[in-house]
Amino acid sequence: MFSINKIHRKSLKSAIVLALLAIPAGGALAETIVVRAGGPSARNFPPGKKIADNSVVSLKAGDMLTILDGRGTRTLRGPGAFNTSATAGTASDTRTGLASLLGPQRVRTARTGAVRGGADEGKLPRSPNLWYVDVSQTSTVCIPDVANIQLWRPDLTRAITLTARDEKSGQSAKIPFDKGQFRTSWPAALPVSDGSTYKLNWPGEAKPVEITFSVMDANSEGLESMASMLITRGCDAQLNLLVETVALPDPQPVPEG
Repeated sequence: MFSINKIHRKSLKSAIVLALLAIPAGGALAETIVVRAGGPSARNFPPGKKIADNSVVSLKAGDMLTILDGRGTRTLRGPGAFNTSATAGTASDTRTGLASLLGPQRVRTARTGAVRGGADEGKLPRSPNLWYVDVSQTSTVCIPDVANIQLWRPDLTRAITLTARDEKSGQSAKIPFDKGQFRTSWPAALPVSDGSTYKLNWPGEAKPVEITFSVMDANSEGLESMASMLITRGCDAQLNLLVETVALPDPQPVPEG
């Protein structure tokens, strides 16, 4: 379909190496952060909040708290008291998922949308790469390299031609997708900078998709730093994808007494 250029390969390789090296085989990590919260105690756990590793968090009935550290993500469901540390020996699973999410993808994987396991029947596939721009949903998208932005779509059943329009300058460009084609490059005629916003239209789409670009450093030192950056910049779709890809089994409450 296309070949990833040397600059893009270098930035992706750096991101993979730094993130994977930050996941130890065991032992305590210095930082755990909140990525999602719901329920009565949600106001006490805003996204991005840091929690001391190996501490205990008390949740009420109806509370749901997703936390992340260098080993992956865990979802705590109240009521009960929970230890924030993950069980030792879980790092290899998240290493595999993270490498798949950040690295170049094979066509077969991207067509099925299998980031971690198979795609759910009846559901559109998820993006196979954290840095792909999903053209099917309005979002703020964090990108590590403005010179090589890759657009991705989940529906490959038909050929479409997108029209991308710069909301500030009024400039526009056509972006064709052939039937069966899942990704293509952003048009060079529309240079991207931090904060630039584009509206995407195509025949049969009732409402334009609005994409706002946020330029970030791909060389984030570990999962925590990367997740924090996605939270700060409002790149929610990518944060959700990251959280789902490195999810660990839900922990059980700490026994009372």
